[in-house]
Amino acid sequence: MAKIIPLGPTIRPGTVVEFMHGDQPQLAWVLEESSGKLRLLTINKREMKLPAARLLPWQGPTLSADVSRQDIQNILNERQETRGEIQAGLDVMELWELAQGEVESAPLSWFADLLWEEWDADRLAALGRAMLQAKTHFKFRPPVFEIWPAEKVEQKLRQQAEGKEREAITAAGQTLLGELWGAYNQGRKPRLAELAPDLADGLSRILRGKVGETLDEEDRKTWAAIAKGLPDVPHLALLLAQTWGILPPHHNYHLDEAEYAWGGGWSESFTNEINELKRRFSNHVQAPESGNPVSIDASTTRDIDDAFSIEKHGAGYKLSIVLARPEAHWTFGSPLDKAVLHRASSLYLPEGTSHMMPERLGTGLYSLIEGEARPALITDFYLDGDGTLEKVEPRTAWVRVKTNTTYEAADRAIAERTDPALMLAHELAAHLLERRLASGACVIRKPEPIVSLSGDGAQTEVDITLKTPSPRSELVISEFMILANSGLALWARDNGVPLLHRTQDIALPPEAAGIFTEPAEILRSVKLLLPPTLETSPKRHAALGVPAYAPITSPLRRYTDFINMAQVETFLASGEPRLNRDELDQLITHLNMRIQAVGMVQRFRPRYWKLVYLAKRRREFQPAVLVDEAGPMATLSMPHLQINVRAPKKMLGDKLYPGQKFMINFSRIDPLTNEIRLSEALEE
Repeated sequence: MAKIIPLGPTIRPGTVVEFMHGDQPQLAWVLEESSGKLRLLTINKREMKLPAARLLPWQGPTLSADVSRQDIQNILNERQETRGEIQAGLDVMELWELAQGEVESAPLSWFADLLWEEWDADRLAALGRAMLQAKTHFKFRPPVFEIWPAEKVEQKLRQQAEGKEREAITAAGQTLLGELWGAYNQGRKPRLAELAPDLADGLSRILRGKVGETLDEEDRKTWAAIAKGLPDVPHLALLLAQTWGILPPHHNYHLDEAEYAWGGGWSESFTNEINELKRRFSNHVQAPESGNPVSIDASTTRDIDDAFSIEKHGAGYKLSIVLARPEAHWTFGSPLDKAVLHRASSLYLPEGTSHMMPERLGTGLYSLIEGEARPALITDFYLDGDGTLEKVEPRTAWVRVKTNTTYEAADRAIAERTDPALMLAHELAAHLLERRLASGACVIRKPEPIVSLSGDGAQTEVDITLKTPSPRSELVISEFMILANSGLALWARDNGVPLLHRTQDIALPPEAAGIFTEPAEILRSVKLLLPPTLETSPKRHAALGVPAYAPITSPLRRYTDFINMAQVETFLASGEPRLNRDELDQLITHLNMRIQAVGMVQRFRPRYWKLVYLAKRRREFQPAVLVDEAGPMATLSMPHLQINVRAPKKMLGDKLYPGQKFMINFSRIDPLTNEIRLSEALEE
């Protein structure tokens, strides 16, 4: 620390001094001094008492005490003007550059020596005032000034800029939001004053952040300030943003809350990593194994991650299930890997599909496209004549899928008996289902409404049709995927390979087992179930009727499957899994959070569009079935829409029973708040 140099003689009457008043230096004249206590006359003509310890460490000049009040006022005014002129000519930033790195702190006189060969009380006071204002570069700790290092200065300048931005945003935001709310309530266009681009950007950022509930602490304070006086209504920020025009009608705020980037543009920032994966893929291409595996998917599916081939094996079956291996050349822990983990799952919404993997990989390089060589996990399942699993043999290889067919085409081939392999697959699938039912499986089959959108923005039209089922081919794929996930879970258990398991280790009553198709039966069965848990211990999955279940059949679409695929592949290659059980347990916490967040989008967004569809037809009667009459409110199901709605029992009549049919319409439907109210219910 620099040596502190005394600033002058002991303070006595007639000395010009300064002290802090509020956040500014105040000029004053010493009238009396007694044992460290002063009586002052300030430049504002006010007498006051002040401890000498509160004076700033620059005093003077010291003049004759025998002068009139008017003379004192004239002296103070002259000193104020002189010091102001000197201060205006000082470049404190240049002073900081001179001082930075020399010392950590110093008295004011040390800084004055850097600027002037000779200085007086006015120059010293002007410099002190200037340095007090430069809070981003200096810290005043009486009687010295600390010199902030460059990193601290950069941080403080950034905080200062952010603070000024918040002040400006708050001032402009209160006016803007008030007008937007008025326009929304009155159903008119907002009358907006032109905003500076930085203010508009800042307010847009605050509104968008509030829509997704992703604001940090400072931005939450700003939101509270600009929204003060507005009603506390659900989705206020979204309504205001849509009124302003920065978010479109029908904006999917669930994506914002899940922090999930829609579409394929998110992967553009990982171009280098993706190109490196493509290079590794090209360098490792091998001759595909012989065989004729086929895949069965929807006609729109591009991320094809499973295929199979089947043949008789003695009196039983040999089923070979082929699974895509997108982790074949992957770098875990890389920025791309962290981004894919954050996405957790692909989304399949009425608006379209947003893939978990970069599309160049998930729908291109690693998708099991017919005729293309692909790395895969091939697992041979050996089963006896009634579908009992006898042996599981996984291996890695390169494959070439013979055909990508659709559910509809495969179903016709089975029904018309034109494809022996598909007929054999259906035969085995029927045995597998019988065995699961005997083990207590709860199988739910219900109509599948397809939500289609046309048009854009406020003109978007919603149409809902029921999917035509393909029961034979759907049974094949459903049972084969359950077999693969369960069979590999058992293989991993027996070989000490830790996996991520979906468990539902609960005791179900006998009436919970079976195939349920009626709405009331379905609700009654679902009430007996608990949500599956993600854990590393292989346990029973009661609803599926299997002793263990580790999802692995959708590695292009779900990160749990992606991780499990890597566990199996590394064990087959080296005898050791990539992660041990403790490491998998550590991963589960974050992965569960991401699965739940993304799952909310998949759950609620299709329902939103169904409610938009109903809202335009709310006076039209819709068929419904009573599924629950417990309590004061009854529950009705609309199977063709897969929507349940609650209604007061008195609206439905005196005699109620599950399965009772009604025709219902609605008094109010708000898709945004998920509100639906019945108007009429007529028993059929």
